[in-house]
Amino acid sequence: MNNNIEINITDKMHKALDNLEKKFTTVRAGRANPSSLDGVVVSYYGTATPLKQLATISVPEARQLVIKPFDKSCLGEIEKAILASNLGYTPNNDGESIRIVIPVLTEERRKELIKQVKSLAEEAKIAIRNIRQDAHKEIENLNLPEDEEKKEMEKIQDLVNEHNKKIESLLKNKEEELLTL
Repeated sequence: MNNNIEINITDKMHKALDNLEKKFTTVRAGRANPSSLDGVVVSYYGTATPLKQLATISVPEARQLVIKPFDKSCLGEIEKAILASNLGYTPNNDGESIRIVIPVLTEERRKELIKQVKSLAEEAKIAIRNIRQDAHKEIENLNLPEDEEKKEMEKIQDLVNEHNKKIESLLKNKEEELLTL
């Protein structure tokens, strides 16, 4: 295979896997995880600002998050943003920090999260297929002999299959994590 094409598609496929792993960490599994708040955006003086830029987020206990803002005047806005994020968290504002006790996942909520995780895995598979499609176009543009072109396409398909197996493995692990109490 043309080395540049192979390196390029392998790199893109690894990035798709890394992106999936990152998205999986934002799906909470009944334990406190600061990354579950990564998607929370706070209106800070009229500017949409990620929560992690406004406060430190710590895990004092297995099922509790503590958010200590650098500027205490934004506590109310942080609280509103957490409620609006639809994470199922109920923030408790004590005037100094915000405490979030992570509720136990109900069976219904676990099923919703599994659907969400499967959807994220499918998005990653689509990204891998799009990378394959781009690589096929690049190889066709090289005007290689038919048998060489076929070998290159098979190598690309092997890479796709390998990365799809990794996606399935990540999905299986995340499902198990969500199903364990």
